[in-house]
This record gives sequence, C-alpha cells and structure tokens, in this order.
Amino acid sequence: MNVLRFLILLFAVSSGVSAQECDYPPLVSIPSGADSTMDELLAAQGAIREYMASMNEYMDCVDAELTAAGDDAPEEYKAIMLSRYNAAVAEMETIASDFNVEVQAYREANPEGD
Repeated sequence: MNVLRFLILLFAVSSGVSAQECDYPPLVSIPSGADSTMDELLAAQGAIREYMASMNEYMDCVDAELTAAGDDAPEEYKAIMLSRYNAAVAEMETIASDFNVEVQAYREANPEGD
C-alpha cells in the first residue's frame, strides 16, 4: 500500500497534477554591468521585478497546495513542496545578489554615470 501511495505521489508531483498549477517562472537574464548601458540595466531591473513578482506568486501557489493537502499529506509530499519553496527563495536571493554585483560593476566602469 505504501508503494502504491508513493507512486501516486511521485506521478502527481512529477506531472504537475494538482489542485492548482504552480508554474515556475523562467530565469531572467542579467547583463554584465561592466559592458552594459544604463538603459540595459534599467530594463534588466524591470524584468527582475516582474520575475520576483512571478516567483512570489509561485511560492504562494506552492504554499496553498501544501495547505490544501493538509496534515494528512504524506511526509514525502510535504518535503518535496518545502524543497520547491526553499529553492525558489534561494533562486530569488541569488538573482538579487547577482544583479547587485552587476550594478556595482557598472558603477566602477562608469564612475561619472551614463
């Protein structure tokens, strides 16, 4: 019985079958600050803001699915959903950090501004 439950859980998680569809947003491209114009960095900043908003929606969806599954959800399912949530947080932090590095590189390459 546990094997059957695990296989059903594995199929549901891997195929995206759920009460809600949690679509993982695509990564954004971050231009090299040393080689970019201010307009390119501003465009990237706008794309990153949209990405962050989409990631917040994704995390809300994952959280809602976990809540909907309830306390009786298999521990494996809970662990998978928590891993998805934590991976999204880590990715968002990395994107923000990488962008800040490129902004600093832009400032160093353009000390008087664009």
